[in-house]
Order: sequence, then structure tokens, then C-alpha cells
Amino acid sequence: MPNLDLSNLSVSVKMSELNSKDSSLLSTSSMTETVNYPDQVFINAAKIFQGIYRKKPPDRILVNYGPDIVHTPPQFKDERSQRWSYELAFNALKYQDLLETILLVSGFYHSQPLPDEMTSLVVVMLFDFQYRKFQPRYVSNKEEVIDEVQEIEALLDSYKTKLAAALAKCRIKYAAPTIEYILPETVRKQEQRASTLPVYAWINTAKASITEVYNTLRQEGFTQIDSPSELGAYTYCVDQHCQDLLIFPPHLKEELGNMGMVVHNLLILQDKSHSLAAHSVKALLTEDNDVIVANPYSVYTIAHISALTGQFSGNIYVCGVKSESREEEMLELFGNMECRNIKLLKESFPDLDPSDIRLQKAKVLLLLPQCSGSGVSDPVEFILQEHGDTALLQDLSQGCISTDRLNGLAKQQLSELNHAMKFSKVQAIVYGTCSIYPEENENVIRQALHLKSEGIKGPSYRISAPLIPPCSSEDIESASDNFLKVEPSKTSNGCFLAVLTREKDPTESVSVSDVLARAASKGLLDGTGVPKSSKREKKKAKATHKTTLGPSVSEVKINEFLNRENNLFSPRIQQDPKNSYQMRKPTKLGAIPTNNKAVKTTNGQISKMLERQPTIVRPKPEEKIVLKPVQIMLPPVSIPLSMTPTIKMRSPVHYYHHRWHVGSRSTSALQSSYIPTFPATGRSKEAPPSTAFWNPKPWH
Repeated sequence: MPNLDLSNLSVSVKMSELNSKDSSLLSTSSMTETVNYPDQVFINAAKIFQGIYRKKPPDRILVNYGPDIVHTPPQFKDERSQRWSYELAFNALKYQDLLETILLVSGFYHSQPLPDEMTSLVVVMLFDFQYRKFQPRYVSNKEEVIDEVQEIEALLDSYKTKLAAALAKCRIKYAAPTIEYILPETVRKQEQRASTLPVYAWINTAKASITEVYNTLRQEGFTQIDSPSELGAYTYCVDQHCQDLLIFPPHLKEELGNMGMVVHNLLILQDKSHSLAAHSVKALLTEDNDVIVANPYSVYTIAHISALTGQFSGNIYVCGVKSESREEEMLELFGNMECRNIKLLKESFPDLDPSDIRLQKAKVLLLLPQCSGSGVSDPVEFILQEHGDTALLQDLSQGCISTDRLNGLAKQQLSELNHAMKFSKVQAIVYGTCSIYPEENENVIRQALHLKSEGIKGPSYRISAPLIPPCSSEDIESASDNFLKVEPSKTSNGCFLAVLTREKDPTESVSVSDVLARAASKGLLDGTGVPKSSKREKKKAKATHKTTLGPSVSEVKINEFLNRENNLFSPRIQQDPKNSYQMRKPTKLGAIPTNNKAVKTTNGQISKMLERQPTIVRPKPEEKIVLKPVQIMLPPVSIPLSMTPTIKMRSPVHYYHHRWHVGSRSTSALQSSYIPTFPATGRSKEAPPSTAFWNPKPWH
């Protein structure tokens, strides 16, 4: 916002007309009601603002904030005090130009002998003063009184008439019903979304079951509904993508924060985008797999993964917990949440050795790097929950990210993703941001896949389909290019999620027990246990393994079978001089089992039978599809007396290739080709529906 020149502006518009448009001088979504902040909140907000205010060129500086010195970090009484301090500082940052203009036009800045170091405190207190319509603040006797705050509050109160007039001039110049309309349009839309954004909370199944939480909510007077569009009063619904994620109406945010289940960590208030990342990690794991979490910022996301994998024996390794105070804080939180499988590492992720002996069982790596947060509607909540860089508030207050900052973030994200690919034991990487910029999302993924970094061992990575099943057409559209992209809206923040898995090793074979174990771990067997293999099944599995080592083995077996079949008929047919029919070269056929009884026929009839056989297209080698034996009954053959006496043939050898395997789709196709008019022996199984979204362990 440029500096405002209001020296010659005439206040000719009646204030009653301006107030008729909106009764409040300021209406921000983040401050829905007047709060009488304690003195300590103003001190903390001034310290935060001093570190994030927008610096101007020397020729445009009209208000000085003193030298850049390192202040003592803010001391917060509790989480509510911390949020109040950051909200107040961020709102002052959004209206920095306007507040400076009010101080200059009213004459307050030049008439008061205050040191430059106190300007930050003046600005944050002025924002709160005009938000309260220049009315005095009520201070509780129980709160600590700070002299500096009391002094500045008295000075502002003595200038309230001139300050209100200066604010009115600004509103008239910009024809703004409220000063909110002076903000960039992107910021206004962001605030509107924040005011309607539902509250998301996931159930901590490490402490309580989903049924217990439902019962408690019912006792608290909540009613479960089916759709988020029906939210209102004391209602909630279950998210369509994550079954442990509940959605509450936005007006209950403060009340939910004081609810017993939230205070005791049975319900965790967190944005949906992090639940999507946690469920994606869980879908890739089996019972004994470990997880590497590259960044320690999202503590609740780590706890969510722990709750989802509590029945597994694997561990979650969190990198970058360097300070002892931070370690104690995290361990205390995880202990209160009853998360027992989390291990904290002091090494930052870029410094972590991929060959570290502690990480050899890790199969999945979660990478949630620092991002611009351009997809979130409430930047303050994003900074607090994810321990983000407070410097981002400078750009977020203006609704866009500077090019230099965006390029710096993208470079760091690419570096971390390249390092993640160097862990040879890791089979999948889940990459996620809260950004809407392609520079931080798909561009980083494609560059990492394109670069051939040194030190990367094992098969290369590929982009896999999202592991979150689609529930609507919007979900399918958001999953373009196998990336899960959610645009900011009134019901959710924006986010980006990508799953990278290693290419399948052609020499690796997967046993049936492994498949059943993975299916059981995902809950796909509906409680059915994994059956134990008998000795006969183990022999069969061993034989199957030999025949499925590669496409060349299957091809050799098929060719040997065809050669034996050709040798069975060709010599005797060529000996018959009366048969002038030239038999065509037989196509490559699969195994056709015959009846136990010998079949007597003539050479011409044999030729016609072979001619009627359908041509079978051999499947591609990489599909590893082999034929199943199918028993068919051939009708009796009647031979005319006028024909040449039949050649007595020995009974054909029965070829039952039990070691071959076939997929359900190919089986039905082959059976329909061989016996189109005969009933199938046995009941065919219906092929399970395939989806591009639900793909547990895609590297297998």
C-alpha cells in the first residue's frame, strides 16, 4: 500500500453515511469479538512485529522503528496468549501503512517524545485501540500491569479524536466501508475463507476408540450429520476421506479448544491436509516397517502417524530435534498422547547418513518441508502449529510470495527430496506442502526425478497414484498427473500431496503369504486370517516361483509344448498320399487337455480341427500370464465307410501345466476363446475393481 497524502483532503462526507454501511470501523475475520488483551500480550506482539515489519527504502521512511537488535524471545503464559500475540502482530503488519499514516496525519508521531524502539508497541496498540472504536480497555486486577503499556495507552487515549478523524479520512479516500477494503483482494478473500473454514479434529485412537469419542460427543449434546454442508449449532460429521477425522462448524472453534477431550488429547485440532499425509504413510506400511519423518515441525502429524500405526511393531524416527528443551517438550506431548513408537534423532535430515544402521528397516519417508503456506486461510495458525518461519508473515500479509523467497524455498525443497532418494532401503516417499505454487510442488517432483543424483542406490523412483480414494468428481480432477492438489476453499485449505515409489525390481517375486499379510494389515480381508500353507501348497508355490522368474522361461515352456504337439500329428499326416489337403502351419496354442479315451479320426478331420482352433495372442512377457488347465469333452467322431481306413494312433499325452498362473481377466478371455459353447468347469471369480487411488505398497 503506498503512503497516503491526506493533507489537503476535505472531510465532506457525513460520518453517519459511512457508518450506515458498516457499524464497525474494522471487521477482521481473525478477531470476531473485542478482546481486552493483558499488558503482556502487547509486549509480546510488539516483539514479534519488530522482527517482521516491512522495511522501506531510505527515501520513503517516515516512521522509524529503531535499530535491528536482538530482543529477548516472547514469553507466553499459555497457547491462548501465544495466539493472541501473533494475531495482534499479524494484523498490525497487514495494516502497517495505514497505521503509520494515521500516526502522521493525526500529529501523534511528531508530538510525542517516544524513542524509536517503542514505535512497534505504539503500532500494535493503535490497531487494538481503533478496533475497539477508540474506547478504553478493561483491565482485570489479576493481570500484571506493565508501565510502558499503561503510558502509551494514556497517550493514545488523549489523541483519540484526532486519530479517529485521520482514520475517517483514509476510509473516505478509498471509499471503504471498513478499512478491510484497503487490503489487497487476495488477502480479503483469504480472510473470508478463514471465517467459514470448518474445524477439523482427528481422533487419537491411542487413547480412545472412535466409538468412545462418538458416545462422549453425544453426551456433550452434539449430533452427527451426514454432510459438511449441514453443519450448524452443535453438530459434526465424519470426513469422507479419513474415517478418524471429524468436522465441526467454525463458530465452535474456541469452545472446542476448551473441551475436555481436546484438553486431554483425545481429539486433536489440526488441518485436514496433515491427516491426508498421515493416512498416506499408513497405507504404505506393513507390520514391521519403520518410518522416517524428515522435519520435526508438524508434531501433531507425527503423533497421528503413531496413533494410526500403534498396532504395528515399527518405529517412527524424527529428524532434527537438536535442543534439549525442544526434545523434552515433544516427549512430554507424545507421552500425554500415549504415542510409544516415536524415536527422536538430533541429526537434521540433510546431515543424516542414508546408511545409518538405525534406519535399515525404514520403508517409508515422510517429507513435509518448509513451504510458503500460500494455500492456508489462517497464516497465524499455520505458523504456530507447524513451527514455520515467521518471516513468511511479511509476504502472507500482502497475499503473495516474493520471487526470491519462493525460489529459495523451492531450492531447499529440491535438495531435501534429492537427499531422501538416497536412502536405499526406503521404498516410498510421501511429499506434501501447504502451497498452491507449482514451483514448490510438481516442479520440485519432476526436477528430482529428472536429476540423476550421485549416491542414489536401488531402482529409480516413479510417481504413484494418490493413496486417498476419490469420493467425488472434484477429487478425481484434483488428482491430475497422479498428484493430489486441493485448492483453497470455504471448506478446506489448499495443499499438495505426491507419493513416489521405487520401480518394481523384475527379479523380485512376491509370495501369496506376503500379499495376504499386506491385505490383512490394510483391513481388506474383513477379519479373515492369513491361512497357513500346507506342504503341497508350498511345493506348488516353489514350482510357480521357478516358472515366473522371467518372461523367457514361460516362452520356452510354451514353445516346447507346441513342438511336441506338432510332432504328434505331422509325420502321420504326411504319410497319407491320398490326402491332398495342405495343412497350414498351426498357430501358437496353449495347452488343450484331451479326454482319457483315445480319439480316432482321419487326417482330413484332424486338419479341419486344427484349422478351427482360434488364434490366441500370446500375452506380453512383462504381464507374466500363463494358462490354467480347462477340461473339455470332445464329441464322438463318426467316420464314413468310403474314406480311407483310419490310422491307429496312440493315446495323446495329457499335458496339465499346473505350474502356470493366469490373471482373472486373462483366464476368462482364454476360456471364452477355447470353449465358447461349452459350460465352464468350476465357478470363475470376479476380478476386483481397480482404482488409481487406492494402491497400497505400489512398489510391489
